[in-house]
Amino acid sequence: MRYVLDTGVIVRLLHRSDPENPRMRKALRKLSAQGHTFVCARQNIVEFWNLSTRPAIARGGFGLSVAETAVRLRILERIIEVLNEPDSSYRHWKSLVVRYGVSGRQVHDARIVSIMLAYRIQRILTLNVPDFARFAEIRAYSPAEVLA
Repeated sequence: MRYVLDTGVIVRLLHRSDPENPRMRKALRKLSAQGHTFVCARQNIVEFWNLSTRPAIARGGFGLSVAETAVRLRILERIIEVLNEPDSSYRHWKSLVVRYGVSGRQVHDARIVSIMLAYRIQRILTLNVPDFARFAEIRAYSPAEVLA
């Protein structure tokens, strides 16, 4: 079964100095050993680039150079599949934001869910399980849940 990796997981997975890195790696090893594979949306890549290159003094920023972020992106592209956004994802997104009354920053989460629906992916590994809890169509897991 495929898991979408949310941005927080991806960023911490590729930043070995992050205190959460060992937990991310261990959770992915466990899921992989169970036969699961990993994908992400292009939006997750954009968010990864944003957080990686954002100054370290800014909220959530890692302060990496563009060159270092590009190296990490190449590594990421070798270990997980980056999904294209099919035309049907817009229809799914529009339905989700209306049905669940999604507004503000959560519209980005709805976009990820819409891509999951287009690809019939039911699971996402995220650090923000509550952000995805409203979407009955999918199931969000935290690394801690995977390791429990």
